[in-house]
Amino acid sequence: MSSSVGADCTDLKQKYDTCFNKWYSEKFLKGDTTPECEDLFKDYRACVMTTLKEKGIDKLLDDSRKEAPFPSTDQQKPDSSEKS
Repeated sequence: MSSSVGADCTDLKQKYDTCFNKWYSEKFLKGDTTPECEDLFKDYRACVMTTLKEKGIDKLLDDSRKEAPFPSTDQQKPDSSEKS
């Protein structure tokens, strides 16, 4: 498994990756979609967000979202049957 964006987060990333991979292979693929690793993910995400803020990357991400925001889920997709 790879390291995290921040050295302080690598242990949390490895714990989450291990939990997720076990859940995915042993439960999800067999039809059990009950999430099991949410707390580990929340801890890891919080660590990553702190690291991004410390490195000033959070501002770059905010700026890029302003320049090219993700489309909203309520926007309609073009009908593929319509001709241009």
